[in-house]
Amino acid sequence: MGKTNISEFLKKYTMLLALIAVIIFFSFTTNGAILLPQNINNLISQNAYVFILGVGMLLCILTGGNIDLSVGSVLCFTAGIGAVMMQAGIPWLVSVIAMLVVGLLIGVWQAYWVAYINVPPFIVTLAGMYAFRGLSNVVLQGYAVQVSDTTFLNLFGGGADCYVPDFLGSNPSLNLTCMVVGVLIVVMYAAVAISGRMKSVKKGYPVDPIVKFYAKLIVISAAVIWISYKLAQFKGIPTVLIWIALLLLGYAYLTQKTRIGRYLYAVGGNAKATGLSGINTKKVMFFAYVNIGFLSAVAGITTLARATSAQPTYGQGYEMDAIAACFVGGASAYGGIGTVFGTIIGALLMGVINQGMSIMGVDSNYQNVVKGLVLLAAVVFDVVSKREKK
Repeated sequence: MGKTNISEFLKKYTMLLALIAVIIFFSFTTNGAILLPQNINNLISQNAYVFILGVGMLLCILTGGNIDLSVGSVLCFTAGIGAVMMQAGIPWLVSVIAMLVVGLLIGVWQAYWVAYINVPPFIVTLAGMYAFRGLSNVVLQGYAVQVSDTTFLNLFGGGADCYVPDFLGSNPSLNLTCMVVGVLIVVMYAAVAISGRMKSVKKGYPVDPIVKFYAKLIVISAAVIWISYKLAQFKGIPTVLIWIALLLLGYAYLTQKTRIGRYLYAVGGNAKATGLSGINTKKVMFFAYVNIGFLSAVAGITTLARATSAQPTYGQGYEMDAIAACFVGGASAYGGIGTVFGTIIGALLMGVINQGMSIMGVDSNYQNVVKGLVLLAAVVFDVVSKREKK
């Protein structure tokens, strides 16, 4: 591998390497506590909202570095509506549908001002942040509202039985179903990757060198098996992980394989040229902001289930976590660059830093300092890389 290839490899996988380095660092400083099965499970559950909101934020960022500051308030508002409805005896399914519809309507409201009236997204969503935080207090009347529907809690990750049952055994020390699912995921991933490579070679498309391809395949497969083993040692697969996985896979497909996905990147790359080519850039912007309203409601559902209650303070600072996950994961501050995989890496990196420092007993104020520095470093790296290319 030449110097150029090494340089390209380091630029492409900088944050993945940083994630591995951070995990190794905290495994030593916490005497391995961060790698305990329960902490791996907590890392997924506690950061569910970051994965969900991060994907929605990515689509906004792709359109030109735009962001949504209202996601935390919308999350709180929709969670409050769901909690009040369920406490009033309304079935959980009706309540969940109502939460999703409210999220969509909020998305439509804000997307209209951004896409068709050309109000800057920062202003529209800043207004939304204040407005929906206030409405959250109105709905909840300033108090916490408990949720006790066990079906809802278990299905979305907050109940005592919010794990996929072990259908293949009854060994409390190792969930066989979780292990089998991990192996099946690896087999399917390998089959899709190898098949895709063969099709690309047959059509004459450029592909990675065979050694690099299989090295990547082995590393990802090993990571999936390791995570499966750790989860299997605790209680198995959290139900919230299923929802996260479905969303991430769906949006990875949307951004890479669909027309609207290509349009999002095109608008962020050069909005004027994209418009001149016949693409309706207003509709693309509208889609991005309607989508993040919907995903804010989805995050509200998982947050409500995990906390088993809704409070007027929920969601504060969540928008910053989502934005940080995107930029740390390689999204460009100028738009047009970023992937779902990168957002996952960014969310995991910030989550591992949070959890590692918490286990070490580091004051929360210093945790925020470290997170801020990591975010700044990621954006500086993006800016410097762009400058070098020019």
